[in-house]
Amino acid sequence: MTNHENHPRREFLKLTGAIASLGILAIAMPAPARAEDLAHLSESDATATALGYKEDASKVDAAKYSTHKAGQQCVNCKLFSGTEKTPWAGCPLFPSRAVSGKGWCSAYSAKA
Repeated sequence: MTNHENHPRREFLKLTGAIASLGILAIAMPAPARAEDLAHLSESDATATALGYKEDASKVDAAKYSTHKAGQQCVNCKLFSGTEKTPWAGCPLFPSRAVSGKGWCSAYSAKA
């Protein structure tokens, strides 16, 4: 004969075990990278150099990068993941680095 009074307790223990397991998993998983946690992109980085990245768009060599126009900055590029007030943010071209909002590179593409 089975004791039906133990079923609610068993269900409670199963649920508690499942919740505890999820809590342990949440603690063990790494947190997603935030832009403010990324190291700043250096102009000497190989990809940055190849794309003509400058931390300050006013220092872009106009003779070398004739596509650069006044007012073009990372902050108003559609690849920049920050807002107009974000000084540094992520860019898919430099996945492990943050680019300067005042910067520029030859992959610049204006926000629509």
